[in-house]
Amino acid sequence: MRQKIVAGNWKMNNDKNQTEVLISGIKEEIKDLSLDNTRVIISPSFINLESAVKSTEGSSIEVVAQNMHQAKSGAYTGEVSADMLKSIGIKTVILGHSERRTYFGETDEILAEKVNAVLENDLETIFCFGELLEDRKSDNHFNVVESQLKNALFHLEAKDWASIVLAYEPVWAIGTGETASAEQAQEMHAFIRSIVADKYNAEVAEAVSILYGGSVKPANAEEIFSKPDVDGGLIGGAALKASDFSAIIKAI
Repeated sequence: MRQKIVAGNWKMNNDKNQTEVLISGIKEEIKDLSLDNTRVIISPSFINLESAVKSTEGSSIEVVAQNMHQAKSGAYTGEVSADMLKSIGIKTVILGHSERRTYFGETDEILAEKVNAVLENDLETIFCFGELLEDRKSDNHFNVVESQLKNALFHLEAKDWASIVLAYEPVWAIGTGETASAEQAQEMHAFIRSIVADKYNAEVAEAVSILYGGSVKPANAEEIFSKPDVDGGLIGGAALKASDFSAIIKAI
């Protein structure tokens, strides 16, 4: 059975104290939940990762990084390596978020290098991808998604997919209040699973968790998560409030 995952991407929000308060609130909200086969993930900023790891010890909450550089070390001012993350207990890295692609120029080729670095360091990645509004309006969204996956991930071997979680994010629905309908999400998730099966095999495709990211909130989470190929969500704004995030976790 595929794992269900609710992952909160905190982006550039929360100082150290706010991080600790939010973690405490989430822990309190979900302490009595049965989370069999469900992973709860949070992704604070780099400078708060170590304290977050300590704050979540003994809980069901995993702490992951929002990004990682592909080089082992070197003259890359402001960047963070796999070894640095591993040294503080981080095991998973979000890669390819649309904001990294848009604001920081990350291409499919760069992301392929980052994915390689993740795997070489025995880490896991939550790999993000998705189409722009113009792609959706021009009926090119399936082609865009397929290209992003092929360029960044389809050089991998089948065994590598044990360390891959996919996160489909229609860029037009991130932080806009717009959300793909549950049917649109299911349609794309089923398509994604089909192209993974075509490239590898049905076993790989059925095992990979595919998350939906794009203005998921308590009001729509249950409907979206009810679809057979939607295995959870990568949550933005709603992850910054303990009660909202926990409501989304309960919805899955």
